[in-house]
Amino acid sequence: MVVTTGTNELETSDGSTYDGRAERISFDDSKTGVKGLVDSGITKIPRMFHSGKLDLSETSLSASNIISIPIIDLQEVNKSSSLHAEVVDQIGSACRKWGFFQVMNHGVGVDVLDEMICGIRRFHEQDAEVRKTFYSRDSNKRVRYFSNGGLLRDLDQPANWRDTIAFVANPDPPNPEEIPATCRDIVAEYSKKVRALGVTILELLSEALGLDPSYLKKMDCSEALFIMGHYYPACPEPELTLGSTEHTDMDFMTILLQDQMGGLQVLHENQWINVSPVHGALIVNIGDLLQLMTNDMFISVNHRVLDLNQICINRLVHS
Repeated sequence: MVVTTGTNELETSDGSTYDGRAERISFDDSKTGVKGLVDSGITKIPRMFHSGKLDLSETSLSASNIISIPIIDLQEVNKSSSLHAEVVDQIGSACRKWGFFQVMNHGVGVDVLDEMICGIRRFHEQDAEVRKTFYSRDSNKRVRYFSNGGLLRDLDQPANWRDTIAFVANPDPPNPEEIPATCRDIVAEYSKKVRALGVTILELLSEALGLDPSYLKKMDCSEALFIMGHYYPACPEPELTLGSTEHTDMDFMTILLQDQMGGLQVLHENQWINVSPVHGALIVNIGDLLQLMTNDMFISVNHRVLDLNQICINRLVHS
């Protein structure tokens, strides 16, 4: 049991005090993230990561396999007007009922997707002294490595068990030499491919709203491209923390690439639904801005990432 005593200090039942802010500052000063904690050999996670005891029997990856987010095949979208209309209807339905869907045959090669995951993993698993050179909390940097964007701001919220390498890919991309050598070439290639896909998705979303295909693009919804490569190291106490706590995305749209380990859950009709990985697929979810723009016709829904299997998961986010 803990009792709040003021500022960010807590008094425990044995009379000792816990200074959460000091713990976060010390963690941030290490510049090695969650991966640094794992590499140090910890067996108990710091209190700042505690999200509350999770009931793993209710969140097991097999519990909700009978229902999942829609999977939409884009292969036929330009082959005939009837097939195009069918895809638009599927996307519109998914956006209204789920706020999430997966796309297959989207034009981004599986080799590009696999190498992007490998490139992000290579960055996070390289020597800590190399990672440190990219560590920053300056959001104006076009390339930066950090752990938990709100770590020193949202002191009343548990920290996520994850590290991130982030890139501003458009409209003002970094110079190639600013990007870590471990993922430099693939970040450039992935950025180009996923931006083109983003324009296509926005056209289909516009049509699903009954508008001209260029409507959202003309509103500059496709101009900003921000890529985040999240890394979720193995956790010694996965029942106490989350890779990503429950949240919605504050952008127009997110295109997400997940590895094959699973852990993503979407809140649908008051039930957490597992999003099982499909090799070669990309996940699209509606952000808060698009929900606002559509007067709640398209919904931005809560989602989270579990750390059930004590493995690493990479996520690349486009918005």
